[in-house]
Amino acid sequence: MMHRRAGGTRRGRSPFPYDPVVRISLWISVAVIAALFGWGAWQRRWIADDGLIVLRTVRNLLAGNGPVFNQGERVEANTSTAWTYLMYAGGWVGGPLRLEYVALALALVLSVTGVVLLMLGTGRLYAPSLQGRRAIMLPAGALVYIALPPARDFATSGLENGLTLAYLGLLWWMMVCWSQPVRNRPDSEVFIGALAFVAGFSVLVRPELAPIGGLALIIMLTAARTWRRRVLIVSAGGLLPVGYQIFRMGYYGLLVPGTALAKDAAGDKWSQGMIYLSNFVHPYAVWLAVLLLVPLGLLVMAARHRPSFLRPTLAPNYGRLARRVQCPSAVVAFVLVSGLLQALYWTRQGGDFMHARVLLAPLFCLLAPVAVVPVLIPDGQDYSRETEYWVAGSAGLLWLGLAGWSLWAANSPGMGYDATHVTYTGIVDERRFYAQATGHAHPLTAADYLDYPRMAAVLTALDNTPEGALLLPSGNYTQWDLVPMLQPPPGQPPQNPQHAVFFTNLGMLGMNVGLDVRVIDQIGLANPLAQHTQRLTHGRIGHDKNLFPDWVIADGPWVKLYPGVPGYLDVNWVAQAVAALQCPDTKAVLASVRAPMTLHRFVSNFLHSFEFTGYRIDRVPRYELARCGLPVPEAIPPPARE
Repeated sequence: MMHRRAGGTRRGRSPFPYDPVVRISLWISVAVIAALFGWGAWQRRWIADDGLIVLRTVRNLLAGNGPVFNQGERVEANTSTAWTYLMYAGGWVGGPLRLEYVALALALVLSVTGVVLLMLGTGRLYAPSLQGRRAIMLPAGALVYIALPPARDFATSGLENGLTLAYLGLLWWMMVCWSQPVRNRPDSEVFIGALAFVAGFSVLVRPELAPIGGLALIIMLTAARTWRRRVLIVSAGGLLPVGYQIFRMGYYGLLVPGTALAKDAAGDKWSQGMIYLSNFVHPYAVWLAVLLLVPLGLLVMAARHRPSFLRPTLAPNYGRLARRVQCPSAVVAFVLVSGLLQALYWTRQGGDFMHARVLLAPLFCLLAPVAVVPVLIPDGQDYSRETEYWVAGSAGLLWLGLAGWSLWAANSPGMGYDATHVTYTGIVDERRFYAQATGHAHPLTAADYLDYPRMAAVLTALDNTPEGALLLPSGNYTQWDLVPMLQPPPGQPPQNPQHAVFFTNLGMLGMNVGLDVRVIDQIGLANPLAQHTQRLTHGRIGHDKNLFPDWVIADGPWVKLYPGVPGYLDVNWVAQAVAALQCPDTKAVLASVRAPMTLHRFVSNFLHSFEFTGYRIDRVPRYELARCGLPVPEAIPPPARE
């Protein structure tokens, strides 16, 4: 007899020696879906403005300024820590290659990899019940996912969506492998440690994925038979995320990424979330795909009396609870619960301003158990041939209906006329919006965004103010209002010229100007003052903080009196903002991100990170003065008219 290895597989052989037709059809399905998804994503390639925000941080990392958006101000402007540092590594390896092209390549490869891993994991899920049977593996859930136009849009985009798909696909495949019957599962400590590491890594991919990784770790700990194995799981799963959380608290002075603070990720906007869900489901009739997938999945399970992936794994030295959680049915429940929790979170939070973006990951999880489905070739082993022909025929008809829906959805107009209009819902098709606004079918580089209104004008304004200035967006889309720098008293040396630009679109702006130009926004992604304002009740989702420009003038070396301040602003508001910035708590928050980083500063930030995260200011300067108990400065009379 041949000896089996630790995982129960024969050397050089698959753990599941099922019929060649099954294996060949599975790999053909994987290859076809990967090719279609890659081709479809390439046809809709682009880099979003938010993707360019990530690249600004990467530029600072490559320049030695640290993981910051603006020099001298420690703000974590990116939600995905892993994507930021992956892009940093890609930029370092790519050398002279434009960061936009590095982001495009990485995002596309990771997106396709995620779908491939999802299908392979599902193929392995069905493998035990297919031993000795003939079947054809057909893509189902994977076909639904790639048919959705937003899925192909965000397969590039420069955002972390591709990394999220790759992560979820890898975790699904590894959990399925871990749950297989004893003789077929990899059970070495190397694999267990790797799986725990992947599960713990979830929070670094995106913070809201933490429940998925945490639930996987809990399942693994429940099934662990020894304390040594439990210590391994906790150490491998927690070392990196805990280590980075300590760094975040000490370096940034916050418990969460700055983006989570800016968008109040713990808040709730149920009504807006339902609008966002409807905005995703209705244009593509996603409900119809669900109506086809559910009976198709039930037929697949009914193809055998009790498929092996529904039976608890029998293993020596396992308690009843351990057997219940380390089995394929528990892993299926795990991925479905994970998808539902993610969908529930985003509905509660209000969704996003980008059409469908944040609901793609929950859908990806929900489609995992039926990413591919086996259609058995009737052989009379379990039922009569007539019954098996009926089951196979019904499954085939459902699959053909699913394929027809996919073809229709892939060519759907999506949001239609509203795709590029910011309506009351605040939701737009981001790719189409910027393709129309820039005049480029595929806006990829920061240079492409120079054709966006205001962008070319900002470079002109910077060139025309060599002495330094603050640039504020004017009502004219081709001009900027200027607030000059304060000049030193006579006899003192002039200050180094400083430039700052106040605008919402941080990505296109930050990538088209030098790192010496401070780029700030009113919603708080890169602005520590705006981050700590209260969320507007009826603001546009994702943009529901709005810092007045008076604060920006007050918080810098700019002229604060007429005629330096634009006429549509009140210098009294500016003076009140100057006074409000003297609030001790506000000064402490700003010092946490602007004071030089020392060991003392790191420890202080760490100890006060909870307090800083919950701190809020009133965006109306006069009200902020009242909140802090500070006096209102005397009113400044307007300039006399001649």
